[in-house]
Amino acid sequence: MTSPTNAHQLDIDVRFYELDPYRHVNHSAYVQYFETARIALLEDIDLGLIHLEDMGFRIVVTSIETRFVKSAEMGDRLTVHTWVEGMKRATATWGQTIKKGDEVYATQTVGAAILTFKGKPTRWLPEFESAMAPYFLAEKPD
Repeated sequence: MTSPTNAHQLDIDVRFYELDPYRHVNHSAYVQYFETARIALLEDIDLGLIHLEDMGFRIVVTSIETRFVKSAEMGDRLTVHTWVEGMKRATATWGQTIKKGDEVYATQTVGAAILTFKGKPTRWLPEFESAMAPYFLAEKPD
């Protein structure tokens, strides 16, 4: 999977405490990198998690599928690419890749839902959809 050209990008430097005993980034750290990038995208469009909560909404993860392609190591600078593959009434599918240069290190597809404070699925706000529009899938990744 390659990243669409309109994907949001976030650079992350690998830290020593994210390594496993083999000196590679632990698989759980990749999932954290992906989540950090999704939260950064929301912050960048002024719809961070706290702001959404203040408006009475929460985004929850409903599914995660991660593929590990290559091992990152201490000192690597990785770039997380994030985009929205599709949105329905109360759900969305996000695509993500972690790369170093042009090399893909991991990919992830995330299912998410928007809920009210009472846990009921609700429609995405028009403001959310318009703010996310620049990151909608523009072309099909490989």
